[in-house]
Amino acid sequence: MLIARGEGVFIILKPVYLITALLSGAAMALQGSLNSALGKVIGLWEATLMVHIIGTATVGVLILLTPLDQGELAKLAHTPWYTLLGGILSVAIVALVAYSIPQLGVAIATTAIIVAQVSTALLIDHLGLFGLQAIPFTWHKLAGMLLLAGGALLMLYKP
Repeated sequence: MLIARGEGVFIILKPVYLITALLSGAAMALQGSLNSALGKVIGLWEATLMVHIIGTATVGVLILLTPLDQGELAKLAHTPWYTLLGGILSVAIVALVAYSIPQLGVAIATTAIIVAQVSTALLIDHLGLFGLQAIPFTWHKLAGMLLLAGGALLMLYKP
């Protein structure tokens, strides 16, 4: 177990969740690079289409072959409309990442993506949007965000 300080108290983080988050970050950088390389060969929108076709097929196989998540697709009609915007955002994410990486490089593009991700996440947490538990914004989080943004600016520095 890892111990981290949060909101004036120590909280215990389960390493499996931290490792999972780290792996997803590495996968995002790899995916963006691969999507960008694919886009150079077949075109940006064509690469975005292929990524989603392959992703859809992969999820289809996982649903059929694994007992990991016994969800109910029949409940789709009962979900709030805005929860379906993730599909549109997925297309935007894949296309924008594949477009920005060749222009900026993997490290700088990924750093900019992370700064925007964390900034947006802090706002979502603070407001408790989309049915998530509200997690108040603190000065510590502001300091962390400023340090993250400062690090991103250092990545842009060319000696």
